Amino acid sequence: MAEKSTIARPYAVAVFALAKEQSKLKQWSEMLQAATMVTSHAAVAALVNNTNVSKAELASLVIGVCAKALNAEGENLVKLLTENKRLGFLPEIAAQYELLRAEEEKTIEAEVVSAFKVSAAQQKQIAQKLKQRLGRDVSLSCRVDKSLIGGAIIKAGDLVIDGSTTGQIQKLSIELTH
Repeated sequence: MAEKSTIARPYAVAVFALAKEQSKLKQWSEMLQAATMVTSHAAVAALVNNTNVSKAELASLVIGVCAKALNAEGENLVKLLTENKRLGFLPEIAAQYELLRAEEEKTIEAEVVSAFKVSAAQQKQIAQKLKQRLGRDVSLSCRVDKSLIGGAIIKAGDLVIDGSTTGQIQKLSIELTH
């Protein structure tokens, strides 16, 4: 079977093209997120591959649970995915859509994992440095991981900057063994 990303890509590209044409990038993000949350729920996920549940019933269930989160086109997407037995690929479709949206809007989400709480001033400085380096607006999220001992790890897309004490000790250990 083809890889999930390969199957999801054409759907994500088509949804992105429609959203861009309509200037509704954010609205489509919200619809995809809502539908993904519903289809990722264990009870619904179990029905996705259940042959005793008709495609129409499954699509109606997802659309009904999403209620007002989907517009008519969002409902059509759910029906199309259900008909093509691709509803289980919705999380991957949503993820690829978000990558396309971030590329279009020149934004990136970055995560800072640090040994101690990062102050607002430090967050601002990190975001500014990442913006200079990546040429994109940066949305920063921070969390604390005491196991790092000191320093921080910054992840933004494919970029990983490990300035943690634990990371430095691991690098030193590797150098000393060679």
